[in-house]
Amino acid sequence: MVNRRHFSLAVGTAATLGSFRIAQAQTEAPLVLGQSAPFTGPAAQLGIQFHQGAKVFLDSYNAQSGRRNVVIKNLDDGYEPDRCAANTQKLIDEDVFALFGYIGTPTSLAALPLAVKDKVPFIAPFTGAMSLREPFQKNVFHLRASYNDETALMVKQLTHLGLKKIAVFYQNDAYGKAGLDGVTLALSQLDLKPVAMATVERNSADVAQAVKSIVGAKPDAVVQVGAYKACAAFIREARKASYGGTFINLSFVGTQALADELGKEAAGVMVTQVVPSPYNPANAITREFVEAVRKAGGGASANFSSMEGYLAAKVLTEGLRKASGKLTRDSLVTGLESIDRQQFGGFEVSFSAKNHVGSKFVELSMLTGDGRVRT
Repeated sequence: MVNRRHFSLAVGTAATLGSFRIAQAQTEAPLVLGQSAPFTGPAAQLGIQFHQGAKVFLDSYNAQSGRRNVVIKNLDDGYEPDRCAANTQKLIDEDVFALFGYIGTPTSLAALPLAVKDKVPFIAPFTGAMSLREPFQKNVFHLRASYNDETALMVKQLTHLGLKKIAVFYQNDAYGKAGLDGVTLALSQLDLKPVAMATVERNSADVAQAVKSIVGAKPDAVVQVGAYKACAAFIREARKASYGGTFINLSFVGTQALADELGKEAAGVMVTQVVPSPYNPANAITREFVEAVRKAGGGASANFSSMEGYLAAKVLTEGLRKASGKLTRDSLVTGLESIDRQQFGGFEVSFSAKNHVGSKFVELSMLTGDGRVRT
């Protein structure tokens, strides 16, 4: 039997240990995450919005008693692979705890070998390219569904509507090729092929030749695999050329950024999404996120890109919570792998020792002419 004296001693000891851990957490140096992303240039809104969402979550997380602070050191790469590789080496040399929230396929591919070589966790890149998922890497974790998942839904939806003449407008790099491969694969399963294909260079909005090639083929729909400025330019120029078909974009386009670029011309443009809608209060994560953005102020806004940043930071800190023993990069990996079918406000994330793709969630949304998004 535990007598009153022993019980009081145990309670007192536990309280002392708890106070010590809180004090220790508050005096330890912050955990620094390194992020290379576009904060200037034609893809800047993707980096800005993702970073804002992650910071909204981390500011709230850090404000709670007993938490070791987690901060992001972000460097601008302008969505250029060489700059991203240089940034990544700099961050690794500065001994950041993990790399987080990289934006884009070509840039993430430039960073990946450096992260793998030095065994630095590479978490939640804003890309669905299979080239970052295969072969499997122990230190790489993906939150979002793949581009193959997104393009499969695109093709299913378009063909269900009877739109079988599908063209592809894509960025002339690894990102564009990943999207094109996904569309081609999905069409091939229906014994179909793209009726036309045309490219745009990364960080360019020179779409005149692409519009001429694709509009001339008279497709029912155009799948767009690019960043928001180029895709908006293509839509505007194609409509000027009297094209009246359907436009559908991969999530990477940046939904709010595309809507802002197009204004009234956004009406009817479709975008696939890999996180729940930040505009649907029926989702628990949406209510949490919107309230966090409201409290944060400071210019952050609720949109799909910032929602992904918020979720990515939330999942990462859950990995930290589940890490056992002394916190190391290896224990973070183990902690993330222990997130199994876990609900984050209705958004399910599941990792394991053999699976580092957390979600297969994909849904379709449509832009309106007044800046809103319907799902």
